[in-house]
Amino acid sequence: MNFDSEKGKVAIVTGASSGIGKAIAMCYAEHGMKVVCSNRDPVKGQETVNEITALGGDAVFFQTDVSKVDEIQSLINFAVTHYGSLDGIVNNAGIGMGGSPLHEYTLEDYDRIMDLNLKGVFAAMKYGAEAIMKSHSDSGFIINISSIAGLMPQSGQSLYTTTKFGVVGMTKAASIEYAPYNLTVNAICPGYTVTPIFGEAPEQAMAYFRSNCPTGRMGEPEECAYLALFLASNMARYISGAAIPVDGALSAGQRNLIQWKNPEITQ
Repeated sequence: MNFDSEKGKVAIVTGASSGIGKAIAMCYAEHGMKVVCSNRDPVKGQETVNEITALGGDAVFFQTDVSKVDEIQSLINFAVTHYGSLDGIVNNAGIGMGGSPLHEYTLEDYDRIMDLNLKGVFAAMKYGAEAIMKSHSDSGFIINISSIAGLMPQSGQSLYTTTKFGVVGMTKAASIEYAPYNLTVNAICPGYTVTPIFGEAPEQAMAYFRSNCPTGRMGEPEECAYLALFLASNMARYISGAAIPVDGALSAGQRNLIQWKNPEITQ
């Protein structure tokens, strides 16, 4: 029960400059994987690589806007050229867009979020799967970062929810298609997690998110990264087509009032 099987594997992580993407890239490199860190911001993306290499890891940066298919192709070609093969890709890059009723979104909003959150994931899965199979990887993996919004709709999140449901659907369908070729395809569905996606949300909003979680706290990016490491490992070769929440039970069901008969056990 260790991650020695990961040493030497080559993986792409999109959106690796911060939050969950950075945590996954750091975690992969810590366990001996070679990581291509992708991001639109070259300064922040290179900072992630610098942190990895300072700790003795192997990583390179490649600037990519995942809303542009040609840039995704260039990213995957770069990874194969630089490291000689590709074992996996983590499709993490995306944007949030919420807080408004459906009719207040514009068609420009629709196009922007679909290009980034859905078409970008499709293109990375398409070209990533081709590169992984051409590399003859015996433990290939695709991990898509969806959201609990891909498991349960949320008000004010009509467009974001649409993209994340789409990511879960593509994950499940693709997992069936690639199962005979030992290429696993899974989705991680984070709940409220402390990442820059919350932007400059006021403390009142952050307090609401915390109180809405059954655990009473928001998640940390590393808690998704640990799952991404396991799904990339040889210990998870029989796990495919899963959409796994990392949300402190937020998507498990609706909370209700309960009264403990023996509350003293919690003290």
